[in-house]
Amino acid sequence: MRLVAGFCLSALAVAGACSGGDSARSSIANVSAEVARAAALASGQDAPMADAVEGRSHLGFDTGTYPGDAAMLAWRSGGAPYEWAGYYMKSPCHQDEGWMGKREALTKIGYGLAVLYVGQQTWGRKPGAPHFVSVQIPTKQRVRVGRGRNRKTVTRTIMRTVRRLAPPPAADATCNADFVTAKRGNADGFDAANRAESEGFPHGTTVFLDLERMDMLHPEMRAYYSAWVRAMLLDGRYTPGIYVHTYNANTVYSDVKGEYVRAGVRSEPPFWIAKSQGFTASALPHEMGHAFAAIWQGVLDVTQTWNGHRIPIDVNVAATRSPSSVVPMERVAPTMGN
Repeated sequence: MRLVAGFCLSALAVAGACSGGDSARSSIANVSAEVARAAALASGQDAPMADAVEGRSHLGFDTGTYPGDAAMLAWRSGGAPYEWAGYYMKSPCHQDEGWMGKREALTKIGYGLAVLYVGQQTWGRKPGAPHFVSVQIPTKQRVRVGRGRNRKTVTRTIMRTVRRLAPPPAADATCNADFVTAKRGNADGFDAANRAESEGFPHGTTVFLDLERMDMLHPEMRAYYSAWVRAMLLDGRYTPGIYVHTYNANTVYSDVKGEYVRAGVRSEPPFWIAKSQGFTASALPHEMGHAFAAIWQGVLDVTQTWNGHRIPIDVNVAATRSPSSVVPMERVAPTMGN
């Protein structure tokens, strides 16, 4: 979910030491406002945070690498304005297991959660199509070295970069653009449900499929995420949601909403949308221009320090303080042809 290069911001630098205790918590509104103003300065947006602190929207952060138990506790108890965190399950394109097993501990110290499953990506190419990659190959060259009587010919090995046709994915690969198919989407959908179950998430929890920004939304990708949603709905234990960039959001929403309708689900599919332009930490997600947004990710690759712990994060606002919390799906009879 690192979509663009961002800026570094230390909350300690703009708001003084956040060391926890009553004094830190009593000044949270001022601290939070300063964080928002600093972020707004870098992004060119006017972003007062007073409404967010008063509960109009719910601030959260996400970071792919688990920051550690001490840092998560320090942020929750040291005046940080964040009510929830992104929870990265081990998944095909996110093999790190740092967040796994942390659900109970994080909820006990007061974090809401947004559960993420990083599925297959196109990585800027058409799935299944031949493509070239840069590889380095050793090349032997004979060169003259030395001076006068010491001059001689030697053979040296140098590395040369060439473009070659990419080989098929390795047998143990879990993440590859060639895996972007309806068949893999179906398998990954059931895998996401099983992983959420193994983490102890209550049935009905929303699991967001992470789709990174795509300049071209290929039919294979549309088939992949549609099959993922279909599998999750068929499994029935968890609610399928989507993380997507604003550039792709409308098409993806139309496809996913269609899957909901065909499965007889009246509820709106939860969408977590990335869009920097116009972001304010006091806004509600639907104010970003997508009425179906449940979460708005608006500040990317910012580094903040709270209570002595520095974490690189993305900043989000959500309509609820725990975006993956259980919301029963309203179902009717599936439509014909489902």
